Amino acid sequence: MSTPDHVDPVQQELAALGRQLDHLLDTVRRLGEENRSLRQSQEQLSGERAGLLARNEQARSRVEAMIQRLKSLESNG
Repeated sequence: MSTPDHVDPVQQELAALGRQLDHLLDTVRRLGEENRSLRQSQEQLSGERAGLLARNEQARSRVEAMIQRLKSLESNG
């Protein structure tokens, strides 16, 4: 028979497995939160990139238009 001080090895093993499971669940939750955060950042950066590309295209178009006007003035002058 077991004495009160004696802990069953099976119970010890189950307790250890329970602690490992809790640790793994915490890790999964933390990684899920990090993943959501990274996806949100990626979406934000993609939006900013699209805006910058559009602004760059507008600036390029304006510069090309100015060059054409300058060429036109040069050939008329």
